[in-house]
Amino acid sequence: MAVLLAQISDLHLDGSDRATRRAHRVMDYLRSLPRPVDALLVTGDIADHGEEAEYAEAARILKAPFPVLTCPGNHDARPAYRKALLGEAPDDGPVNRIHRIAGAAVLMCDSTIPGRDEGRLDAPTLDWIDTQLSALPRDTPALIAFHQPPVELHHPLPDSAMLEQPARLAALLDAHPQVVAVLTGHAHTAAATTFAGRPLIVGPAVTWTLRMPWEGDRPADREQPPGLAFHVLGDDRRLTTHYRVVL
Repeated sequence: MAVLLAQISDLHLDGSDRATRRAHRVMDYLRSLPRPVDALLVTGDIADHGEEAEYAEAARILKAPFPVLTCPGNHDARPAYRKALLGEAPDDGPVNRIHRIAGAAVLMCDSTIPGRDEGRLDAPTLDWIDTQLSALPRDTPALIAFHQPPVELHHPLPDSAMLEQPARLAALLDAHPQVVAVLTGHAHTAAATTFAGRPLIVGPAVTWTLRMPWEGDRPADREQPPGLAFHVLGDDRRLTTHYRVVL
């Protein structure tokens, strides 16, 4: 049976009516689907300032009748994220979680470097990914999600703060063929390419969208509707992605 996943990114909840309305629009749309998604993946920058009140609002907005899986982005702060969003004790360590969804494994990974915009999957996180993938049956498809893309996307803003040392992740993926795709956020603009022989899917932002150079002169379009991506993982272990905006 196919697995249906939704992905949103970069909510940047900051207490403003605008950010709250846009996040509610996306979640109301997902809750109204006649076929519920098997899970929603939220790939970072949930809060704008990393404050507990922003995560408390995120917890309310993201409440859904389906699993909601999150990972932090460069605007997020690990202690407040853990306390107000996950209900855990505050801690500065990487926030890494594995989830079993309809026969697939989804690894939500922490690629943040506290205080910096660029990202890195540090040694403990890479070791964690390796351990989790090694424990999976070889026929279990896996997806890896984190915030900063590991390749250039030809836009000066995300490309100036991408994932550092991507070769370390590529080497790990080479050892684990059950990983079928990599999912990220951060760029604010939907994009699709490849990394280490896998599809690399960049989810669109909820807050506002960067415009690629060939799409116009303005660097950002704050009026474009919020976006999301749907990923369908078929029985053949192939991932199909569809983007859409929420009116």
